[in-house]
Amino acid sequence: MPVFCYITDRRAFAGDESVRRKRLLEKIAEAARCGVDYIQLREKDISGRELEELARQAVSAVRENARVDEAGKPSTLLLINSRNDVALISGADGVHLRSDDISPNDVRTIWSRAHNCSRTPVISVSWHSSAQSSAHSSTQVTQAEDDGADFALFAPVFEKKDAPAAPSAGLAALRDACRNKVPVLALGGVTLENARACLDAGAVGIAAIRLFQENEIAEVLLRLRR
Repeated sequence: MPVFCYITDRRAFAGDESVRRKRLLEKIAEAARCGVDYIQLREKDISGRELEELARQAVSAVRENARVDEAGKPSTLLLINSRNDVALISGADGVHLRSDDISPNDVRTIWSRAHNCSRTPVISVSWHSSAQSSAHSSTQVTQAEDDGADFALFAPVFEKKDAPAAPSAGLAALRDACRNKVPVLALGGVTLENARACLDAGAVGIAAIRLFQENEIAEVLLRLRR
């Protein structure tokens, strides 16, 4: 089955800040109920203290709504964008690392040494090959493999609605990325109409903001899993 990752953006919701946060937590709960594999909390414009509070609320929303299998493993895991410290202290399941963040190996070392932490973090990494040279992209892939990232988000595959002038990588570049050992999720301009092409190119799944945030998630997953 394809893997799905909902990336949050509370600023896209209408209303004041309190309304936006309320709607975001409702969408996170919906994603967990529907069995989205990963939720990446990506609220980069708020302070560390605010992010920690929101992360704790998001963890609770996921825990209260995600299904749990016979081994006690939840169907949905919550990752925090970039802020490993917030991920660790809030009880999240892992972290998404940008290219300028610490390495996955560093994250695992920090978590293993943390007091009263028995969790093994899930770690995803960014892979923006369209904006880099092929040599730089190759280095990114090799580093992700050496550091043991669990999966990579390859972006942007298609033209993004809010940035039509930004260069997109295209399906050929996605196909090349998927030949590496690190599992790849396609990100950037992915819709119900072009998602199948990403999976056919070798992506193990889809990561998206609008696709999940602006639609009924149950219907999206039903169509993508057909």
